[in-house]
Amino acid sequence: MKTLKISIIALAILLTTNMFAQDKMANNIDNSNIALQGFSPVSYLDLGLAQKGSKNFKSEYQKVVYYFTSAEQKTIFDKNPGKYLPQYGGFCAFGAYAGAKFRVDPNKFIVNNGKYFLYLNNVELDAKQLWLAENNHSKLKGVADKNWKKLSTTHN
Repeated sequence: MKTLKISIIALAILLTTNMFAQDKMANNIDNSNIALQGFSPVSYLDLGLAQKGSKNFKSEYQKVVYYFTSAEQKTIFDKNPGKYLPQYGGFCAFGAYAGAKFRVDPNKFIVNNGKYFLYLNNVELDAKQLWLAENNHSKLKGVADKNWKKLSTTHN
């Protein structure tokens, strides 16, 4: 009986750890499970702006925390969170296209067909400009979508 209890506890710990690891693989989150480096998903999609949210207005959806600029934005998100999730878990869209996960600059994004896409930007690479230079959003998105199926389950 004691062995069975220990086995059940061990299994519960393993499953919890695995679920948290899955969240980290499929979502570009920090150690506090905060998405988008604290930027508001509603601002990206509804306003076309990169706006830093506030810890005073936050929601948790599928174990990921999102910040908003106001109580109104939080309410909007809470009514339909799936609409406001970043593409590719908040990882770089061009990275997903290339088959890799890259951290993003939350100020580099594109809104297209009711979705928003985030991009890496550093001294060596502006992934948003590479994406735009291709001038074929649907082709890039199609490849990125296909690659994301595997990337979302790997540590990369």
